[in-house]
Amino acid sequence: MDVYEAIAMRRDVRAEFTGAAVDDEVLGRVLGAAHAAPSVGMSQPWDFVVVRDAATRAGFYEHVQQERARFAAGLTGERAATFERVKVDGVLESTLSIVVTYDPARGGPAVLGRHAIADAGLYSVCLAIQNLWLAATAENLGVGWVSFYQEDHLRSLLDIPASVRPVAWLCLGPVERRQEVPDLERHGWRSRIPVEQVTHFERYTRGDGTA
Repeated sequence: MDVYEAIAMRRDVRAEFTGAAVDDEVLGRVLGAAHAAPSVGMSQPWDFVVVRDAATRAGFYEHVQQERARFAAGLTGERAATFERVKVDGVLESTLSIVVTYDPARGGPAVLGRHAIADAGLYSVCLAIQNLWLAATAENLGVGWVSFYQEDHLRSLLDIPASVRPVAWLCLGPVERRQEVPDLERHGWRSRIPVEQVTHFERYTRGDGTA
């Protein structure tokens, strides 16, 4: 498929993982695509922790459920009812997980291009994640980004140094199907904003057209 097809087909997968094996060569291509991402000052500040161990994943899943309950406790009415239908992870259903981290010391001490925008390194890691996601889609694999966790908990679970930031826990594996409509839109949590509504020319304008 071409890049536009991969973008259109990409979904944040939760419930559709089959648990089938991922070929090592395919995994290598997906990680290679992630590692080919551009990075500020060519710092390449990412690392990829491949997690297959069932006990590790089960422990992380329990933590995710605790964080889900904390978030749910702050919702009321229609929001609470809608969130109840939303599955927030595929940690146990997926074949494996990949944790992507950010090391701000990588490429230092003087990272070309980061002097004025401190977060440029973090942006670079997000580009690697997007590369990984699109490559996985092209390989007919699903990816689900889990964001219901405390960073210190994940550091402890995977022995990540205190100076390194865990950016994403990604569930990865073959899927039985891809939803045509993203989960949050399908469940009524949010709808996609038309691109025309977020496109500006020459100056940033408000919704009424004023600067």
